[in-house]
Amino acid sequence: MLRVFGPDCSAAPIDAGSTTALPEGAIWIDLLEPTKEEEALAEKLVGTNIPTRAELAEIEPSSRLYQRTGAAFLTMSVLFGINEGHPDSDPIGFILTDQYLVSIRYVDPKPFVVFAEYAYAEPDIASDPNTLFVRLLDAIVDRLADEFEVAGKDIESISHQIFQRRTHRGKSPERRLEALLMRIGKAQQLLARLRETSVSSARLLTFLQTTDAMEADPSNRRHIKSLVADAQALNDHSNFLGDNLIFLLDASLGLISLEQNDVMKIFSIFAVVFMPPTLIAGIYGMNFEHMPELKWLFGYPFALTLILASAVLPFLYARRKGWL
Repeated sequence: MLRVFGPDCSAAPIDAGSTTALPEGAIWIDLLEPTKEEEALAEKLVGTNIPTRAELAEIEPSSRLYQRTGAAFLTMSVLFGINEGHPDSDPIGFILTDQYLVSIRYVDPKPFVVFAEYAYAEPDIASDPNTLFVRLLDAIVDRLADEFEVAGKDIESISHQIFQRRTHRGKSPERRLEALLMRIGKAQQLLARLRETSVSSARLLTFLQTTDAMEADPSNRRHIKSLVADAQALNDHSNFLGDNLIFLLDASLGLISLEQNDVMKIFSIFAVVFMPPTLIAGIYGMNFEHMPELKWLFGYPFALTLILASAVLPFLYARRKGWL
């Protein structure tokens, strides 16, 4: 799908087969899962090649951030799929020229949806590609900060769940701990994608400051400088959340070890409790000829009392020591 933004631009997608020129005032060309015809049209209008998806997926900085023939080519990873419960990131490419901003993407993340609606509602928000691009990046960083807040609250909720005082033992602690580990895993998955996006954003913004277009635009360059500081602050915050999540994972594994130790302790105590009665029953189960208790009138009650006492006394001792 190919859409254009700017004064007097329609919100309807452009038919690449019947269009030869952009509307007057168009400054942003947005390619969402473009076809070959749409890529060819955009290349013709902009005068430069459109990066393919394979080129966008390259991770080395020299392939993601560079200038060529008067245009800046920039690629960043953007988060998507949070509302669906499957957070992921995908590279989005930008081409910044004197006349146009071109975006090439194969996903539709929330910042693009919101900013596109705002751009159609307020077509005069930016009069040039540089200002439009900076405001779009501002929306992406702002949305990223919101997602970091959500992740932080989720990690805080996990912390409360781990360390809350329990007045009684649950019927199935292993199920609770399993669910806890699943929550930690999902939080780590989201945090990894957030960190990838924040690092990618910081790299793009740092490079954008040095481009020829921004060198001659002090106002937007100051805005970018503040966005760089925001992105770096988000990187520091992601490190803090990552350390906190590692601590919570270690605490959860410690709780699992405690649960296992409790089970083994109970089995050990019961083994000790039943060992003396078993020994006594084994002795009186021997069919030796000379056992005086076998012919004693109170021999049987005596043996039962001895078995009971040998079981109760270790149990009471364990209770007194707090082992049970």
